[in-house]
Amino acid sequence: MSQLKELCKKLRIGNLEDLVTEVEFKEPKQYLTEVLELAVAQRKNRRVKRLIKRAGFPTTKTLDNYDFNPISFPESIDKTDLLTLEFIDKKENVLMLGTVGTGKTHLATALGLKACSQDKKVKFYRAVDLTNELLEKHKDGQAGKLIKKIAKVDLLILDELGYIPFSKKAAELLFSVISNCYEQQSIIVTSNLEFGRWNEVFGDDRLTAALIDRVVHHSHILAFTGKSYRFQQAMAKRKGEGD
Repeated sequence: MSQLKELCKKLRIGNLEDLVTEVEFKEPKQYLTEVLELAVAQRKNRRVKRLIKRAGFPTTKTLDNYDFNPISFPESIDKTDLLTLEFIDKKENVLMLGTVGTGKTHLATALGLKACSQDKKVKFYRAVDLTNELLEKHKDGQAGKLIKKIAKVDLLILDELGYIPFSKKAAELLFSVISNCYEQQSIIVTSNLEFGRWNEVFGDDRLTAALIDRVVHHSHILAFTGKSYRFQQAMAKRKGEGD
């Protein structure tokens, strides 16, 4: 081990050997400052990559060229406010409601990735995957541990709520997750169902009412309208092939 590497290890500042040749030396203070700035940036990049990996995003999505036109924003938030991610610091929720294929999952994922880049802990679940995992953990008496683990993140993204009805136990466990999040962290929920139909998913009117009450309080409801992006792309492709 080189002396520099050993000193870096003792100081717990990471290995600077790979950085010392990347900075042009002009004077000692400038050189040392820029090397350390590179080391800090490198450490941040590694942390962001870990946060993204732990979040469990199914795909990588960005806000580049994202079309916000089909979204109706409430008075409580606009596009600019949403992109600052201040709702996470305020422990507020964002509900994205609309028909299939209108960009809800894309926007939720992109916001989650941006939150990771701002050093926030995020966890992404498709609703059915989370309930299945909760049921499996429940069988082993470990559901409480998973719920506590989820409670440690800054932002929980619950995607595709409403596509598949839950069993009574699954609905109860998901209710426990959301109750734990209430006023403690932020949730982004995407759903193709309006609130009046959520009882079709949870199967219990009282539980559904209690869950909606917790989710809607301190929330911003975004309405997604228009045709499915995937449908439009498929039609455009067919048209192109026919030309």
